[in-house]
Amino acid sequence: MTVQGWIQILVFIAALTAVTPLVGAYMHRIYSGAPIFPRVLGPIERGFYKTIRIDPEQEQDWKGYARSVLIFSLGSWLLLYAILRLQGSLPFNPAGFGGAPADVTFNNASSFVSNTNWQYYAGETTMSNFSQMAGLAVQNFLSAAVGIAVLIAVIRGFSARSLKTLGNFWSDLTRTLLYLLLPFAFVLALFFVSQGLVQSLSPAQAFTSLEGVRQLITLGPVASQEAIKLLGTNGGGFFNVNSAMPFENASGLTNVVSMLAILVIPAGLTATFGRMVGNRRQGWMVYGAMFTFFAIAVAIVYAAESHGTPAQHLAGIHGGNFEGKETRFGIGSSSLFAVVTTVASCGAVNAAMESLTGIGGALPMANMMTGEVIFGGVGSGLTSMLMFIILAVFIAGLMVGRTPEYLGKKIGAREVKLTMVGTLAVPLFVLVATAFAIASKYGLRSIYNGGPQGFSETLYAYTSQTNNNGSAFAGYTGFIQPNAPGNAGSFGFTFADVLGGGAMLIGRFLPLVAVLAIGGALAGRKTSPPGPGTMRTDTPTFGVLTVGTILLVALLTFVPALLLGPVVQGLTDRMF
Repeated sequence: MTVQGWIQILVFIAALTAVTPLVGAYMHRIYSGAPIFPRVLGPIERGFYKTIRIDPEQEQDWKGYARSVLIFSLGSWLLLYAILRLQGSLPFNPAGFGGAPADVTFNNASSFVSNTNWQYYAGETTMSNFSQMAGLAVQNFLSAAVGIAVLIAVIRGFSARSLKTLGNFWSDLTRTLLYLLLPFAFVLALFFVSQGLVQSLSPAQAFTSLEGVRQLITLGPVASQEAIKLLGTNGGGFFNVNSAMPFENASGLTNVVSMLAILVIPAGLTATFGRMVGNRRQGWMVYGAMFTFFAIAVAIVYAAESHGTPAQHLAGIHGGNFEGKETRFGIGSSSLFAVVTTVASCGAVNAAMESLTGIGGALPMANMMTGEVIFGGVGSGLTSMLMFIILAVFIAGLMVGRTPEYLGKKIGAREVKLTMVGTLAVPLFVLVATAFAIASKYGLRSIYNGGPQGFSETLYAYTSQTNNNGSAFAGYTGFIQPNAPGNAGSFGFTFADVLGGGAMLIGRFLPLVAVLAIGGALAGRKTSPPGPGTMRTDTPTFGVLTVGTILLVALLTFVPALLLGPVVQGLTDRMF
């Protein structure tokens, strides 16, 4: 560890904390219906409502809202599937790529519609510019907007005084795209272009390397996709090596801005929450709970990577673990990026995650195992946190013998049951899918390495996909590994594609429907004024209780799995 590395981390934390209330206030204006650039964007918004024939003032209950979300997401999935399958017949395909196989396309469509962006493909060698722009980049916008819209609807349920409705999905979706994601992404893309990121429709350019080898260097609309990939916590890279590629992440400055872009909306939504419920301290309490996990993870990962591995020490190599890291970023920035991308459900990476030390790799995995509550995806992170807050309130009520309540509303059995479904279904599916992959001959064909590293690869894959993150330990693949037991000379197996695609859809939409049902149940409930015995939920004490609840309910579920994989890996003298 170096002083320079810690300074960079502290400056990043200070910048994130400073912009959180500013971005939160702006988003509150968006969802309060305040006019924003009314002369320029107002006619566009009204024209869109007229085109799709909806009345933005007509509010929906939770069932109507959820129905709209599912129908819109299904339409998005079908459109993306068609684009990828028909890629060979569509324009802007200078390399002449054909359509993707059905199983890979199923995985890709599920991945991008669920805001996961897991990639069983190399973008520069399989995806045309049209697929990247009209398919993947569009879904980066739409899936992010869906997550934010659902959160805003749920917050309305928590803060409503008498209405039983949660707003209008089509209005929330439109305002999110028009006033938040599009302008933010446009400005960020311009900045990236100014720093050297590629933005072109030209075909690949030939060049001769220093070794005299003739190679092709792929070009494309990278900067525009990079902007929404980060802001929407999507994470899918234009290139296979993602943000480690200079065309996606040109310098130390773009690296820092990229990390800020990943967290700025999830962090800002905590301030939006505080404003919408009429108590800004609530927003800061939530931010503090999220930040606690984030700060601890950064410190542990940075320390682990700076210490190196047992294998290095046995070989007489002292110092940090530089394997799999960009020398222009170093250990400090790579460690920070690894934590940022896994606390934010983003999946973008600037270093090889599978090359982290055992303990350094365990923390990013644990970040995802919390259920996206540490900032999480745009919208989905805070909705997950609200479910854990309900659990914390319920546990506190049991301890003091009072009916649990939050923001003046009684928490009943229905809300607690829905919360348990929303918080436990995802980790249960992760463990079942991992066990199936490890124990069956079908799953073993996708595992490249043996021992604890192979187990970690598998556990990481289904943790990442089911929690809609998208980062990966690269050894686990959608294709049969030629050196796997019984697979000599075989390839193209679909087990991981199909199971992974199903995991991403379940991990996205089951908690989404559950939390909308919770918001709908609370929307029409009367608000009780605080009394002498009311437990305050905007204090550091309650923040500690929330952190403890997350540790008990979410992380402890995975402790045996973590011990079998990354912890064992960190104690062995083998690299793989």
